[in-house]
Amino acid sequence: MSEIRPEELKARLEGGPRPLLLDVRQDWETRLCRLENSVHIPIEEIELRADELDPEDDIVVYCHQGVRSAAVADYLRQLGFKSVRNLVGGLDHWAQTVDPTMRRY
Repeated sequence: MSEIRPEELKARLEGGPRPLLLDVRQDWETRLCRLENSVHIPIEEIELRADELDPEDDIVVYCHQGVRSAAVADYLRQLGFKSVRNLVGGLDHWAQTVDPTMRRY
């Protein structure tokens, strides 16, 4: 499985080509916190909405702790997406290591 650590993602977001951020959490979760400029497609909608994504894009998928996003990343790779990575530990790990001001739940 291809993964990216929060620190690596932060560096990518600050310099260089930005990956597309795909948030697969529920609507209520996105109202609590989210990464700026992310695309929101809840996990239960991904099969119906995968065609909204470009298979050539560099995509980082995230959720709360990285479990749901890992499943979505695997699914997208099976569909032929070229560069899909899972955010290790999800937003929970991001908040612990990169942005301690982020609201955690």
